[in-house]
Amino acid sequence: MPELEEILYCSLLAPDQPTHVVGRIVTQARSRNASAGITGLLVFDGMRFCQHFEGPVAPVRALLARLKADPRHTELRVLHQGSLAARRYQRFEMGLAEVEFQDDLADIAQLQGDQALQRFIALRPRFDIGG
Repeated sequence: MPELEEILYCSLLAPDQPTHVVGRIVTQARSRNASAGITGLLVFDGMRFCQHFEGPVAPVRALLARLKADPRHTELRVLHQGSLAARRYQRFEMGLAEVEFQDDLADIAQLQGDQALQRFIALRPRFDIGG
């Protein structure tokens, strides 16, 4: 079994981007991530993205590099990055949850490392995940 890595980051939707661009982002990401063995969850509150993804080390790091270069969002900040013993996401390549309450993601964005990761994981049951 290949070594797995996980990354949690937050970023802001670029000011020139409409909120409906998120659906296109997820549609494009699903097929690319599936072929790379990447699974995860993208949460969007209308302004802020928070994404947790996992997979083999090289594809995960390549995805992070693409995300950092993507002009559709700004102020990308990696909150947690580390090795992973077993996947946390089994059911979908990239789930999308759109939330109405901006406080949750704003709170996560203020955290770092394991604190940020544990807060995100604790909130997952509240997210309405579209598969």
